[in-house]
Amino acid sequence: MHSQTIVILGAGHAGGAVAALLRQQGFEGSIILIGEEAAVPYQRPPLSKAYLKGEVDAESLKLKSDAYYHEAGITLRLGAAAKAVDRAAKVVLLEGAGEVAYDALILATGSRARKLPVPGADLRNIHELRNLADAEALKAAIEPGRRLLVIGGGYVGLETAASARALGAEVVIVEREARCLARVACEPLSNFFQDYHRARGVEIVTGAGLEALRGDAHGFVEAAELDDGRLLPCDVALIGVGGQPCDELARAAGLACDGGVVVDLEARTSDPAIFAIGDVTRRPMPLYGGRMFRLESVPNALEQAKQATAALLGLPAPPPEVPWFWSDQYDLKLQIAGVPFGADEILVRGDPGLAKFAVFHLKDRRVQAVEAVNAPPEFMAGRQLIASGRTIDKVKLADPAVSMKAVAD
Repeated sequence: MHSQTIVILGAGHAGGAVAALLRQQGFEGSIILIGEEAAVPYQRPPLSKAYLKGEVDAESLKLKSDAYYHEAGITLRLGAAAKAVDRAAKVVLLEGAGEVAYDALILATGSRARKLPVPGADLRNIHELRNLADAEALKAAIEPGRRLLVIGGGYVGLETAASARALGAEVVIVEREARCLARVACEPLSNFFQDYHRARGVEIVTGAGLEALRGDAHGFVEAAELDDGRLLPCDVALIGVGGQPCDELARAAGLACDGGVVVDLEARTSDPAIFAIGDVTRRPMPLYGGRMFRLESVPNALEQAKQATAALLGLPAPPPEVPWFWSDQYDLKLQIAGVPFGADEILVRGDPGLAKFAVFHLKDRRVQAVEAVNAPPEFMAGRQLIASGRTIDKVKLADPAVSMKAVAD
């Protein structure tokens, strides 16, 4: 294996991480990292937060310095788009740039913003937020006194709303579900964040579908038309209604896909020579009975990078990790561990009124997931309890006077 070529398709966080990890673990063969963007791999979570607010610059987002890739012997093919994978010939075909042969291929193509099929979606000053160019364009459009319309009350929408308020913009969020975060958080957490945003001047409209986006005579968006006939004026809009896995190449190549590229616990696809990691995958969750799920998070990308590296280099498989996520909004740090599959009870520890609490999702007195707001001990102990699968004393867990160490012991 050490004299062979590993091609990584996708130069985002997952692709950049697995390239570096392969070298760190002693792989001496060729590594070719191919990415559609011109930028070297960089962190994406800060795009809706610190980067949008101007607190960090593009240089500080880089996973590794520009010089690192040369020093590590990693070949970069940036600004290059793949058009096909020929599994029989073991080559990746690039748009207008020939082909690249591989002995092993790692798909790290990530996800793309879900499009809204409504009239006016192609107007000017309508943005999405998936990469650095998106963030730069949105940052330039947000100014004090301008009105930002956010379509979608998920984490990206809420984070962007908080950043826009910090920049002095007016913000209105439109969410078609009955509450923000409906697909990814429990009702108490949704209610807390909605109240927190509203108290800081954000208008939130729930249970409302978008009928169309209207533009002015120059083609700039100026209002959203809702399905109940209401018009919401705006100067700039962000579409944040979730992401879709970029699995088209995998599908065209005949790899097994089901809402993402299907992989095993080695991050291996249905082709033994092809691996897939990160947002593009649908993977087994060993701590939840092997249930298949698609995760969009940096920790998941890093875990799968470890899995693929171990499998490729014949190293011991890494132990399964508890999935976790985070979100920063205003002075709030939300940390989530686990996924509440089959949870039959929720338990709130702490006081949401003080913006310091945690929501535990339980199944048969075992912690399935925890959502912690400004509560690091609850998050850390929650992760441990999910990993161990131990039953807990609910009375102790509900009492903030009892330390989380005592609960977890």
